[in-house]
This record gives sequence, C-alpha cells and structure tokens, in this order.
Amino acid sequence: MKKAIRVVIARLGMDAHWRGSVVVARALRDAGMEVIYLGNQMPETIVETAIHEDVDVIGLSTLSGNHLILAPEVARLLKEKGMNESTVILGGTIPPDDVPKLKEAGIAEVFGPGTPLERIVNFVSGSK
Repeated sequence: MKKAIRVVIARLGMDAHWRGSVVVARALRDAGMEVIYLGNQMPETIVETAIHEDVDVIGLSTLSGNHLILAPEVARLLKEKGMNESTVILGGTIPPDDVPKLKEAGIAEVFGPGTPLERIVNFVSGSK
C-alpha cells in the first residue's frame, strides 16, 4: 500500500485571510492526502510541526505582504533542521516580481489567486 502524502497547511503570521487555505486543505484531503491544518502560525511553529508530523509538503498561505520574510524563513529553518526533502509551496497574492526571489529562497512553487485546485493537487502529488 502506497503511503499517503502528508501535508501541513498554515497561514503565515497573523494573516486573517483563511478561505483559500481551507479550500486548498480540503482539496488535498479529498485527493487522499493527510492534511494537518495549523491556521495562523509563525515559521518556527510551522517547521517544528512539519518535523513532528514527518510531512512531505508544507503549504503556506499569505495575503498580508509578509511572503518575502516569513516564507523564506520557513525554507531556511527546514534546511537548518535537515528537512531538505520537504517541499514548500506558497499561495496567496504574490507580486510576479517576487516569485523568482521566493523560488531562489527555497519555495518550490507559488500559486496565485484563482489557481485551479487540480493544478495544486497535481503539483503536490508529483512532489513525492
């Protein structure tokens, strides 16, 4: 039996925009993945949970403009803790000019508003 992909979904910092992260979490769950939904968290808590839960993918959500600070911090902490195999993805309102910076910082993919759920599910499914 194939092991289910384990995913942590969290909103970065104090971002109050919850709908997108919940919709993505449900889509991943419905696709057969194990989803741990954290709500609002800071990078340290996200990484500690990812380690404790032995996840394959960390899905981050933000609409509050903190993406260039907090998302790279998650990737940095994962690398520091030896979780190099975990894939970090980011969703939210991200200016196109910021996407290359985020990918350079270790974010595997960035999904903007209106991204089809099937595209996110396919990306996560193919990441492991």
